[in-house]
Amino acid sequence: MNTIEQLEQVRQGMLRLHKALLEHERVNYEREHGRVESAGAFLQVVIGDASFDWLHRLSELIVQIDEAQEDDEQPLTDSRAVEFLKQARTLLQPAEGGQGFGGNYFRAMQADPGVAMLHGRVMQSLK
Repeated sequence: MNTIEQLEQVRQGMLRLHKALLEHERVNYEREHGRVESAGAFLQVVIGDASFDWLHRLSELIVQIDEAQEDDEQPLTDSRAVEFLKQARTLLQPAEGGQGFGGNYFRAMQADPGVAMLHGRVMQSLK
């Protein structure tokens, strides 16, 4: 598998992980604030509520990869794919007792076995 194919595999894993993290946070949010009635209402919560801010870093990395893959004027190179893989490795480091993404990611992994499993799969793809 070449670097660009590896990046796509990692991207797919990060998409699944992002979805699982959103669902995990949705459960926590609804436990505290009540049920969110629609997908549109949930999207507004994700965009506007501070409890979801930490997930934006993962969203942004996925979007950057998407844009690089779709850029016809500057095709994705191996060196750029390697940079994205490094960014993913750095971002997806759980931090026990930490703040921001790493701390929230650690807590989500501890609370949700599905998140931990998906983390393992993405890390395997990053090797």
